[in-house]
Amino acid sequence: MRTPIVLARGSWPHRAALLVLAGLVILALLWASGLAQFRVSQLTSVFIYAIAISGLNLATGYTGLLSIGHSAFFGLGAYTTGILVMRYNLDPLSTILPAVLLCFVVGFVIGLPALRIRGLYLALVTLAVGVAFPELVRRFESLTGGARGLVIRRRLLNPPPWSGFGPGERAEWLFWLSAVTLGAVLLLVHLLVRSRAGLAMVATRDNEIAAAASGVRVAAVKTTVFGLSGAVTGLAGCLFAMYLAALSPDGSFTLLKSIEFITGLVIGGAATRLGPLVGAFAVVYIPYLTANLNPANVSQGQLSGVLFGVVLILIIFLMPDGIVGGLSRLSGRLLQVHTPTPLVQEENHEASTVSDSRDLTARGVQ
Repeated sequence: MRTPIVLARGSWPHRAALLVLAGLVILALLWASGLAQFRVSQLTSVFIYAIAISGLNLATGYTGLLSIGHSAFFGLGAYTTGILVMRYNLDPLSTILPAVLLCFVVGFVIGLPALRIRGLYLALVTLAVGVAFPELVRRFESLTGGARGLVIRRRLLNPPPWSGFGPGERAEWLFWLSAVTLGAVLLLVHLLVRSRAGLAMVATRDNEIAAAASGVRVAAVKTTVFGLSGAVTGLAGCLFAMYLAALSPDGSFTLLKSIEFITGLVIGGAATRLGPLVGAFAVVYIPYLTANLNPANVSQGQLSGVLFGVVLILIIFLMPDGIVGGLSRLSGRLLQVHTPTPLVQEENHEASTVSDSRDLTARGVQ
């Protein structure tokens, strides 16, 4: 058997492979939705984290804008949903659009310094945003609940009637809502990266001067991508508020959350489509799996931190592009998908035909 196997993008074998893969994913989700409620909740948190890391991936992975403050977008989306549900009695799903728009605007504004600074200096700006967010939550206590936190009543988070889930099936409803949202986000990221805008993002990341010389509007790319990145991470925050139903500035929206996002991005693979999902599994399950390995004199947090460090070091040495990046290189030896260029071939054929006809005409004249 000859390797690698080459498939033309858009061909029937390629489409059949995608249909088979989609069927396997749906079967896996159906099987997972029937697990114990604790397992279903774990997978829901994985999907939510994967959405948040996908937002970070747009800015850091594809555009090269290093951000250490994405916990602020995560918290802004969560608190927007919590406030609109508790203070204004809105349906949880109806809060997603205003929360995403707000996070986009805030991300756009925070992205403005990227027009002048880059690298570690931009990271320090985002670090300041991440540090400031919990303090702002505490300051506006009448709206956010301050240090006491904001608790969303469970009955306000019941599944909508059209979903087919009953009041006692909130875990299953959030599982499917998060899974579908993650699928939509991954698809949109895939389409964006393959578009002209995606090429502009990668060009900006690799060489800003060359990108600007090629006609890329670097300023627009940076600010817009930072806004989109904040919007996607804010979307994850909305789902997190529905999932946790209890928000605290000291619990889930500190710099530690930003570090978890960055760690998940590095483990899964920056600038890869499925890297955020693999990284989310690592961020959620490594602390859980290490809980039963603790010696008597070592806390869970200490052991989890050590294992995170070991995993990061191993991946940096063995898979510098992350798990998905490393597996992509290995799978490329067995299977390759290329994009055919029929228009170019037809143009070459037409040009060759015209050239031949001119030669024949010239010979006839002679």
